Amino acid sequence: MTERAYRLGTRRSKLAMTQSGHVAEAVQKLTGRPVELVEITTYGDTSREHLAQIGGTGVFVAALREALASGEVDFAVHSLKDLPTAQPAELTLAAVPVREDPRDALVARDGLKFAELPDGARVGTGSPRRMAQLNAYARSHGMSIRTVPIRGNVDTRIGYVHKGELDAVVLAAAGLNRVGRADEVTELLSVDTVLPAPGQGALAVECAAHNASLAAALAELDDPYTRVAVTAERSLLAALEAGCSAPVGALADVLADGQIVKEMRLRGVVGTTDGSSLVQLSTTGPVPETETQAMALGRELAAEMLAKGAAGLMGERAL
Repeated sequence: MTERAYRLGTRRSKLAMTQSGHVAEAVQKLTGRPVELVEITTYGDTSREHLAQIGGTGVFVAALREALASGEVDFAVHSLKDLPTAQPAELTLAAVPVREDPRDALVARDGLKFAELPDGARVGTGSPRRMAQLNAYARSHGMSIRTVPIRGNVDTRIGYVHKGELDAVVLAAAGLNRVGRADEVTELLSVDTVLPAPGQGALAVECAAHNASLAAALAELDDPYTRVAVTAERSLLAALEAGCSAPVGALADVLADGQIVKEMRLRGVVGTTDGSSLVQLSTTGPVPETETQAMALGRELAAEMLAKGAAGLMGERAL
């Protein structure tokens, strides 16, 4: 008797389907069992409101988690940056595979880089985090830009530039790479200019906590370095009590000497969306060996940022 196919819950967007397809292939190889994609529409996909107004990250995740809890699907693939920081007890984060490029990418008209944008350039992004840092960079370099809130999938966003409605848009490089649109990028933004969202570029593979055999199989896809990095970033986010609508950026990266990994550096930023005020700090320490250590790293940096006035910059937690 052939075993039934695993059902993998995914959002319907082209990017989500592509990401889930990669994970499905890997799980099929690992387990020898077929994997079928089950498309699930989330509130975040159907609502036309700006993300910050409808409650941020969780809007893309709730429907998938409900399908997991009810047994409609066996496991689900999320963009990790969409996951709320609190993990429900009935679900387990079985794997965080190797991370794609965490950086943000500029897609601008006429092949322009960010520093080459004309005065008054209209730059589209749905993210207060990106707005805060792009505006701060522009201010400090004597540029004047206008950040314009946008929604929509990759094609829609890039379309604003092609149609001449915007001078540029900023998107996650990982998403563009995954859907084969990396050639549209006119500049990969240095993390010194724009720190990505916590968890950006990483995927989260989640299943029911009681399904130990599936969790063990999925755990084969886990990358320990990616997991401690994103755990530190998300711990910083949680300690700043920031929802997705708060302009928080964070990146943990491993510092290596040749092939030998020496330390982990965690950087965090929070700012007002107009870029007039930013708190940006970093800390470096031994690479965490456990999730508890990674969370402690995030909390320590958050405490330093709060001491420097970060809390006052997060009043924009709309709603």
